[in-house]
Amino acid sequence: MRFLLPFLTLLSAGLLTGCGLQPVYSGGSQGAAAGLLGSVEVLPIADQAGFLVRDRLLQRLPTPSSPRYRLQVVLADDIIGFGVRGDNSIIRERRTLRARYRLIDAATDEVLLDESASSDSGIDVVSSEYAVVAAETTALERLAGEIADRIVARLALYGRDGGA
Repeated sequence: MRFLLPFLTLLSAGLLTGCGLQPVYSGGSQGAAAGLLGSVEVLPIADQAGFLVRDRLLQRLPTPSSPRYRLQVVLADDIIGFGVRGDNSIIRERRTLRARYRLIDAATDEVLLDESASSDSGIDVVSSEYAVVAAETTALERLAGEIADRIVARLALYGRDGGA
């Protein structure tokens, strides 16, 4: 039994080296992913949802001294009611935030990355209109953070893979 544990440890280490996993932020602040993230200018985004997503992106990305790339984001924010009571009033809503984002080379205006991200959240509709509006706003804030996280993660992968 004492000899089996080191053997299994070596076997599992050998299997992990062949799986192709690579750290995204290898090289730290000097790595390719950090280099790309540190040179992205986030363009203004329309509406309240756009303000929130842009704010979350600016929190997650370093401020570039000389931006090499521009990030353009277009959002679609939808609230759909479902779940109906006997009196035909809605008892549940789903808020969906979709983002189409493009990474653009600032020097050539070439689109380097054109992708989308989406996230949704369920909202209970209660008798208090104030409570429903507060829940919708809270859901939007949470969705903005999730969208920003997905965009930054995708940009980091693009930078790591040598896309820029």
